Amino acid sequence: MAKNSLKFFTDIPVLGPAKVKTPVRNPRYVDESKPVTLMLTDEEMSEIKAGVLQKEFEKAGPRGKLYFDPSKTRCAIVTCGGLCPGINDVIRSIVNEAHYHYGIRTVFGISNGLRGFIPDYGYEIKELTPQNVSHIHQFGGTILGSSRGLQDSEEIVDSLERLNVNILFVIGGDGSMRAAKAIVEEVSKRKRKIAVIGIPKTIDNDINFITRSFGFDTAVEKATEAIQCAHVEATGVDKGVGIVRLMGREAGFIAAQATLALQEVNFLLVPEKKFALEGENGLLQAVERRLHDRDHAIIVCAEGAGQDLLGETLKRDPSGNPKLGDICGFIINGLKEYFRERDLEINMKFIDPSYIIRSVPANAGDRIYCGFLGQNAVHAAMAGKTGMVVTRLKSSLVHLPLDLVTVKRRSINTHSDYWCAVMESTGQHTYME
Repeated sequence: MAKNSLKFFTDIPVLGPAKVKTPVRNPRYVDESKPVTLMLTDEEMSEIKAGVLQKEFEKAGPRGKLYFDPSKTRCAIVTCGGLCPGINDVIRSIVNEAHYHYGIRTVFGISNGLRGFIPDYGYEIKELTPQNVSHIHQFGGTILGSSRGLQDSEEIVDSLERLNVNILFVIGGDGSMRAAKAIVEEVSKRKRKIAVIGIPKTIDNDINFITRSFGFDTAVEKATEAIQCAHVEATGVDKGVGIVRLMGREAGFIAAQATLALQEVNFLLVPEKKFALEGENGLLQAVERRLHDRDHAIIVCAEGAGQDLLGETLKRDPSGNPKLGDICGFIINGLKEYFRERDLEINMKFIDPSYIIRSVPANAGDRIYCGFLGQNAVHAAMAGKTGMVVTRLKSSLVHLPLDLVTVKRRSINTHSDYWCAVMESTGQHTYME
């Protein structure tokens, strides 16, 4: 594959020279000789492989010349992994941009994630039109269905060839981006001209170098509602403790952001920071001291926190995600036993809004962002870009290579200013350290 003019680790592969005049009427075509220059913090730069100091990124947006002829182009969209607010918004945006602005008449929807490419599963291919996606943004989930687990990239590319697909849009998280990378490699091995564009989707906000994935703001908004309910319950009884379990297998961004948003949380537990249950600096004694001082406490626990305390061997699901033990149940039982042994009163209320949070429609802010992602994914694909994702970095929409976003999973830096602000909002150091 040819390369554009950018160097180092921010290069975006292209299928070939763009020679087709675009039908998109836009006075602001992107000049690829002028990349976006961004000032990155040390924390952000640490997410790029060591030794790479490049701060120039390819700007997203419409190009004046295309690689694909719109009249002959066929697209496919697949959604993978867990649900997240905004998936339908991205699907709708891609379909409308392809149809109305590029004149593309064929957009396939692949059913039930990557399984939909595999003939043995027997799933039907859906044809997506502006008419049948016109109202889907009003609903959560994905109209295409989803699944977890990797599938054979050779079989996937076989299906793309049978369908004569030129462009594949992969909407998914870390595992899905790795699958997209494998598809790109198989396409390249066969010397085929198929563009593969990723739209990062993870409610946990843990894709490398993606500072904000779509649906995250909606998730935080709904999480704060659950925390507020726990606070009301805890303050409504003597010695009340509200415990809220939030999503976050390996990264606690939802829990941390919701904690900052509401400023009512007293103890925040995330996968990135180990904690003790017992002892002078343990959670049990800390809750006792908090109840003595203030008569109530709120604990927010990301689902992946404290797994080392459970004493279980870590197993993983077909997508490579850890199968988690019930840390909240462990904490609740520990608190009950601790207070019973000391003949102390405690009234606990447990709230788990996880599946509600990930299943709701996107809020206004996420809908706008989803619209931008879908539009710019189509612009990139039509220009012959491949092996990349579209995302917002700082205030700019840019292209990032799949090689960068699949290096590792993003997690909270517990030595950052952000984490210091979270800890200041909880005040938990007063009780635990």
